[in-house]
Amino acid sequence: MLRDITIGQYYPVESAIHRLDPRIKISISFLYLISLFIVKDIRVFGLVTLFLLMIIKMSKVPVNYILRGLKPIFLIIIFAFVINLFMTPGDSIFHYGIFNITIQGVYQAVFMVLRLVYLIVGTSLLTLTTSPIALTDGIEHLLTPFKKIGLPAHELAMMMTIALRFIPTLLEETDKIMKAQMARGADFESGNIFNRAKALVPLLVPLFISAFRRADELAMAMEARCYRGGENRTRMKVLKYEKRDVLAGLVFGLYVALIVGLRFIM
Repeated sequence: MLRDITIGQYYPVESAIHRLDPRIKISISFLYLISLFIVKDIRVFGLVTLFLLMIIKMSKVPVNYILRGLKPIFLIIIFAFVINLFMTPGDSIFHYGIFNITIQGVYQAVFMVLRLVYLIVGTSLLTLTTSPIALTDGIEHLLTPFKKIGLPAHELAMMMTIALRFIPTLLEETDKIMKAQMARGADFESGNIFNRAKALVPLLVPLFISAFRRADELAMAMEARCYRGGENRTRMKVLKYEKRDVLAGLVFGLYVALIVGLRFIM
């Protein structure tokens, strides 16, 4: 399951989405997440589905690879579905003891599951199609106006990108520790969910030690290369908007306008 987490991983392939300016992709992803909370009618998710399928097709990232990232949150999705199914009041269609399923409950459960799925898929697409270096530059450029109020744009962008980049690294380290402990007789698969969670506790100490060691090595490597933050820092590749970036912004603007319009119509 650890290998199924796709957030923070980069899928190297040549595509129209990969070539977009990272500032455009970050802005689109942020507004896309907001648009999901604007949606109030489940039928509007049909438009969201078409938009996502178009982006996935253009990104050339395999659909199976993207959907694989949903496996780690499968229990959360099921929990959200069950809670909304049984806790939403309305017109009852099934009643047995304390369990009561309503028409509104079914609607709300499906609605929340779709929103969660699209949140994860949209977030994964950003990191899958944007390299860590491009992501750092894009975040820093977008945060630059806030320097006037004392926000350390470069340092904040660097921290966010390193955190994303460390996700697959720490997952790989966790997988190695689990295999090493399983070779010594540890059991992470039998028992109920609470027993499995309890069995994972011994992983925390070596994982934290490994994380601190990697952080220390990264800090030493950056200092050895005379890293001093964003001051007087030059870039090998200067970000510059092109026609494809403007076109992507216009297409997404049309998408947001449709979402907002449908909210007031439906």
